[in-house]
Amino acid sequence: MTTLNKVRVDIWSDIACPWCYVGKARFDKAVQELDGKVAVEVRHRSFELDPNRKPGDTAPVVDMLVKKYGMSRAEAQAGEYRLQDLAKAEGLEYQAEGRDHGNTFDLHRLLHLAGERGVEAEVWQAFYAANFADEASIFERDRVVEVAVAAGLDKDEVVAVLDDPERYRDAVRADEAEAAALGATGVPFFVIDEKYGVSGAQPTALFAEVLEKAWNEQRPAITPIAGAEDADACGPEGCAI
Repeated sequence: MTTLNKVRVDIWSDIACPWCYVGKARFDKAVQELDGKVAVEVRHRSFELDPNRKPGDTAPVVDMLVKKYGMSRAEAQAGEYRLQDLAKAEGLEYQAEGRDHGNTFDLHRLLHLAGERGVEAEVWQAFYAANFADEASIFERDRVVEVAVAAGLDKDEVVAVLDDPERYRDAVRADEAEAAALGATGVPFFVIDEKYGVSGAQPTALFAEVLEKAWNEQRPAITPIAGAEDADACGPEGCAI
């Protein structure tokens, strides 16, 4: 009996990236729409938007946007309200005021732990929600532990990873090196079946189209053998005798 494969999707993203938050929701909707038609396997891949920021160095998001992009505070805040509206359109909560921005390296390391423990999807979504939907900062150690444990990780393992900066370091760096090799300069970045690259928070319909295309390409069309079309067979109207 032939076992059909799944369409593998590697998603490079960063927990600090609002478009990753929105884009993942749109992608998930596409997967849900294709449920029963297309089997999908998703794998988180690490990408840091601000890798040079030191651990513990946090700042309000609006302050970061003003400094990094040279925009006014009013422009930065307006952008956050726009993202809040887009998130709500996807059924997501989004704190447009008061969020922090910081180094996400430890979060990525814990996501690799979660992948080994079979709870990657749960921890990934929990980190997103903690960063974008909750008032408490995800960049405080106690909060990271709380969220990771609630999402299914063992507390002792979480603490051990946070205490050892070398744990999963190479896994994070390997993901980032692969993203660079693929030419990805921003996230979210989706690679479907190591064949199709989709950049940005695309509409759900586009994700569905690419997923279905990749699925169908795994299954070549059946070519009838010439001369065998007219043999006796049964059909909806019964069997010819």
